[in-house]
Amino acid sequence: MKNMLYITKKYILYLISIFLCFKSFSQTPGQDKSILLRVTTQTNPPQITLLWDSLTGVTNYYIYRKSLYASSWGTPIASNLPANTISWTDTNVQVGQSYEYRVVKNGTPTAYGYIYAGIEIPEVFYRGKIILLYDTITTSTLTNEINRWIADVEGDGWEVIKIPVDTNDAVYNIKNQIVTAFYQAQQPIKALFIFGKVPVPYSGEIAPDGHNPDHLGAWPADGYYADINGTWTDQNVNNTLASDPQNHNIPGDGKFDQNNFPSNLEFSVGRVDMRNLPAFNLNETQLLKKYLDKNHAYRNKHFTVIKRALIDDNFTAMPEGFTASAWRSFSTLCGSGNVFATDYFSAMSDSSYQWSYGCGAGGYTSCSGVGNTSNFATDSLNGIFTMLFGSYFGDWNTENNLLRAALANGTILTNCWSGRPFWYFHHMALGEPIGTSVLLSMNNTSPIYEANFFPKGVHMAFLGDPTLRSDMIAPPQNLIATYDNGHAFLSWSPSPEPVLGYHIYRKNDTIPSYQKVNNQLITNLSFVDTCLIYPGIYHYMVRAVKLEYTPSGSYFNMSTGITDTLFNPNYIPVIANFQITQNGNQLIFHNLSQNATNYFWKFGDGNFSTDFEPTHTYANPGTYTVSLIASSACGSDTFSVDIQITTTNVQKTHYDTPILIYPNPCYGTLFIENISPNLQTKNLHIQDLTGKDIAIYSIPPHAKVHTINLEHLPNGFYIIRSENSSFISKIILQH
Repeated sequence: MKNMLYITKKYILYLISIFLCFKSFSQTPGQDKSILLRVTTQTNPPQITLLWDSLTGVTNYYIYRKSLYASSWGTPIASNLPANTISWTDTNVQVGQSYEYRVVKNGTPTAYGYIYAGIEIPEVFYRGKIILLYDTITTSTLTNEINRWIADVEGDGWEVIKIPVDTNDAVYNIKNQIVTAFYQAQQPIKALFIFGKVPVPYSGEIAPDGHNPDHLGAWPADGYYADINGTWTDQNVNNTLASDPQNHNIPGDGKFDQNNFPSNLEFSVGRVDMRNLPAFNLNETQLLKKYLDKNHAYRNKHFTVIKRALIDDNFTAMPEGFTASAWRSFSTLCGSGNVFATDYFSAMSDSSYQWSYGCGAGGYTSCSGVGNTSNFATDSLNGIFTMLFGSYFGDWNTENNLLRAALANGTILTNCWSGRPFWYFHHMALGEPIGTSVLLSMNNTSPIYEANFFPKGVHMAFLGDPTLRSDMIAPPQNLIATYDNGHAFLSWSPSPEPVLGYHIYRKNDTIPSYQKVNNQLITNLSFVDTCLIYPGIYHYMVRAVKLEYTPSGSYFNMSTGITDTLFNPNYIPVIANFQITQNGNQLIFHNLSQNATNYFWKFGDGNFSTDFEPTHTYANPGTYTVSLIASSACGSDTFSVDIQITTTNVQKTHYDTPILIYPNPCYGTLFIENISPNLQTKNLHIQDLTGKDIAIYSIPPHAKVHTINLEHLPNGFYIIRSENSSFISKIILQH
């Protein structure tokens, strides 16, 4: 049955390639199967109204709603809506909350629409970690461009993990490095960007384009790198019928057996690979550089792209309706009135279309009615996100392959083979990176989204940078960060377009990822950061904020960040510390805290004080924990001591010891001065903040000044405690 299905599809595509002699831009099967959704929204009271055009052949409509990553739609929120329905309002919504909707048309034919909608969705700063997997040969001269890309994606909220590989590495060795990074990451890995000539995994015994036996076998399978938990085998498939040896698959050859991803992918995966493209007049490294250059230009809005879409359908006789994923996604991103059925190359050669789709009978380097690799080499198309579909070229690791060629010239940045199965990109209308849509599409099985043939097929490949987004803001300019007396003074020039204001972020050696430092949106062009606690280099970032309106609602969008650095020579952490003089049940507290402005004492018996140096009398004997929380505008620290009250009579004892410990912070050598006879031990314990002994030092009797070498200890906070706990203090060590 499987081979019969492939043969049938093969001859259908063959007949179309013979008899297709003109374009038809009337209603097509893909359009017939699609509901072109958009929304209007209201904030008070909040509501989202779904809109679509009147359709023919309707029996009724059903509407479903779920959260973005929910695994099912559940029961409909609206049922059996009349055939003439063209809108429906959801009043059970909240401002700042996003919702995904599915509208189903029952009738002839069945049609679907999907939209990710919301009202004033908050800005997203931190997007997770991304692995940059790159080869060390073709990218060896692109250090500046790669570092610029890293700065750009960090400026959009990502943390980058770099994994360099050799072009001859085995794919399973590369996979092991990815798995190790995945489990070591403290924050989730959300994406994998494969850049350059990184080895290509192959898997399966498939021919999703229907060409059997000449194209039946293993296809490129980058999803292997993004599947952390799935089981991939290389022992069952034994097929060498394909005309290209790359598709041959036999046991033990390093190509896997699986036709479908054995489990859901953990993160999105995208690849930019310019190998083996002799049709272009640039070599592989030059083409990679060109891609990074236009990637940077798009992110920073060095050119303007028109938010509209085109569809060039040369499979109008195919009932599968390959263009359905384009019609369904494009209306939510650009508006149904900005989606045009027109010619792919002539339209984008003359003017700008952010989104595009083309399909037709194909070869490795051509798509009938759309164009070929030579066209991409000579025509500089004005697009950003595209999809292409046709025979053969979905197997993208071939010479002058059409799917890869789309990224080698012009401004196009992403591509995928969309039709078997469908891909969905409607999530991007609320600011999600394209990787979100890639992951949901590659993990999709009906009924989440209608999948057509080969859902979760190993052949599904996304070519491009998975961190790219649909709506870009021109960033502010000319950030200058200067240091003066413990403060950072920031100033910058405004964004070239109207924005609501700016957010400020910083990182240093103690915080490896950017953290926001402003509490409210900054509406002027300067900011003072007074909380430079740790010494070293501080990185500052400023991002513009805009309320973005799209056909799917509204969200707070941020520009790519601009950055500058400064050096702070001082170390001014808040250190809570105290000593105690005890007279029976009365305790006098000596505050030794540093860099604090506020103090909160808890005496362990339910009483507290905010005095700098309080005195407290206990009513009953017992053991009490005294804690001091010392704080400033920049942070806080807590120090605690257990004390013993044995009598309520006035009887003077010395809980403290007249010991002077300096310097604090300590820079390697600690001095202990004026050892008192009241210190009933010759040993001092150096402990971490959990109370674990790090080292024990013997103090000579009657020593006036004694030195302790702490250079072997790492930087941080330490507790100094005498053996019988009659003396306790806190120091901070800095080398």
